[in-house]
Amino acid sequence: MRLKETRTLSKRSIIFFSLIMLAKSYFAWYYLFEDGPTWTTLFKELPFVLLIFCLIEWFATKRKIAIYMLVNLLITVLFFSLIIYHNHFGIIATSQVFGQAKQVGAVKKSIFSVIHPQYMLIFLDIIIISLVMFSRKKAVAWKTAMSRQSNRKAVAALFCISFAICMMNIFPNQASMNENVQAEQMGILNYEAYALLAEHKEEQIELSKITQSAIDETKGIQAPAHPVMFGAAKGKNLIILQMESFQNFLINLSIDGQEITPNMNKLAAGNFYFPRFYQQVGQGNTSDAEFIVNTSFYVPPDGPATDIYAPKELPSLPKLLQAQGYDTATFHTNAVDFWNRGELYKAVGFDRYYDKAFFGEDDTVFYGASDEVLYKKTSDELARMDQRSQPFYSQVISMSSHNPFSIPESKYKMTLPERFEGTLVGDYIRAQNYADYALGQFIDELQANGVWDNSLIVLYGDHRGLPIFSLKEADKALLAEILHHEYTERDLINIPLIIASKGLTTPSVKEQLGGQVDILPTVSNLLGVSLSNHIHFGQDILNQSTYNLLPQRYYLPTGSFVNNEELFLSGSGFEDGQHYTLSGNGNQPQKATEDEFNRALELLHLSDSYVTQLPDREVVDEDH
Repeated sequence: MRLKETRTLSKRSIIFFSLIMLAKSYFAWYYLFEDGPTWTTLFKELPFVLLIFCLIEWFATKRKIAIYMLVNLLITVLFFSLIIYHNHFGIIATSQVFGQAKQVGAVKKSIFSVIHPQYMLIFLDIIIISLVMFSRKKAVAWKTAMSRQSNRKAVAALFCISFAICMMNIFPNQASMNENVQAEQMGILNYEAYALLAEHKEEQIELSKITQSAIDETKGIQAPAHPVMFGAAKGKNLIILQMESFQNFLINLSIDGQEITPNMNKLAAGNFYFPRFYQQVGQGNTSDAEFIVNTSFYVPPDGPATDIYAPKELPSLPKLLQAQGYDTATFHTNAVDFWNRGELYKAVGFDRYYDKAFFGEDDTVFYGASDEVLYKKTSDELARMDQRSQPFYSQVISMSSHNPFSIPESKYKMTLPERFEGTLVGDYIRAQNYADYALGQFIDELQANGVWDNSLIVLYGDHRGLPIFSLKEADKALLAEILHHEYTERDLINIPLIIASKGLTTPSVKEQLGGQVDILPTVSNLLGVSLSNHIHFGQDILNQSTYNLLPQRYYLPTGSFVNNEELFLSGSGFEDGQHYTLSGNGNQPQKATEDEFNRALELLHLSDSYVTQLPDREVVDEDH
């Protein structure tokens, strides 16, 4: 009788842990997918779990319960990590993302800000089972049961059936464009295994076929024979200012009579302001924005540009301007090894960089010295550079308005209305109000030391600040109050672009469509720098203003794009995609076409192929 009871318990062990994993799969689906779990979740998640558990039953004769618990813990941590990442980025993370775990320590405040207490329930079974194991009598009985051999033929049959079902989930869904849809169609665990093991390398386009005319034709544009404003800022300094997490809805925003960004508003009102401008960053976030602006290439399909493309000899804005006699430098208050920036700066060819070693650690906000310190020390350095005979190009990266936006009280420059207190939207607005205050000091200093009058100034947001998936109902209500419509992806990726230069720019709202990839060609035109021998995927939006096509990836599913009328989000392909008009209530006729969908994918393919085939950079050990 005792032997029969033990064998029965042994058979039940695989069922017991499978039921736990199934419950956790339903838990993860609830947070990861818009429609939540369905009855199909059982057939998409359980077979993969059974594959692993069959191997345990087949090969593990000792410490079987410990192995089950280890697998349970690993899958639980995976689900938990996926939920947290999705809450912040709206993306189902893969091994490519987890490879950036080295950055976690630096951004732990941002991570903790999107962890909700209910997520911890996924670890409840592990805690209970661990407590049970402290009861020696029960633990011994369980370990004894688990050590018994299972029916090997039955386990082999279950393994084969489970493997077949996994393959049925994976193979029909390989072609899906939308990564989140693909994960839902395959099942989370199948998708993670597929992303880890499958070969995703696309056949490269021959370099001889990647010409500027081919790119322009794919985009649907034609370069002007006589571009307007060519060389209008020739010989001027160039200052490109990248504003952390700055979204376009902040421009001219007032709340209960309080102007949130008065300095940006003044710049927008008195110069060229582009409200229909969009981010195009990938996994590298801020560093990807630096990459795009300085190269006019798209981000890689997997991983940050600082890792994937930094080993290449990149054609770039710094190199173009150095050929015109410019001195080049970049300013960032964080350590240069964060997001591998040191290698990016070498790849794009900046003469030098200024990082935490220059700015120090006094008056820190989040990950480095405050914007006030950034701008004060930078303005002094720019004044010294301006005294030299050669013009300069400097990129300045602000950071104090970084997620989670909880700036020190000493930096508060406004009093929030009560309804905004304690909300992410309120913290975001207050942080951007401080960033704007510091920007105003920078402008005053540049005007006082004469640099402003002799420079072309470009300001833009690096990426979205308020992620849709981590907004609470109170935050959504506040955003609806501010925007007068529901906050959607079209608002998420909309950032401002402002171009200012004394004697050159005039008060003008430019309604043409633009993206970060367009900054290099637009600035080059103003500075009188020819791009005839420089491959670029952006366009000069002061000249080619009637049409634009902006491919998106990472923050939005592959195959998504922005055209003059719409933001299109891909589904499995084009037919089941979503259409969002860039203005109005979203009920207008669909304007995005399948031809544009295919051309957007082709543009990404052209960029990937071109950058991948660039020569590797000669590695030189040098200090800046």
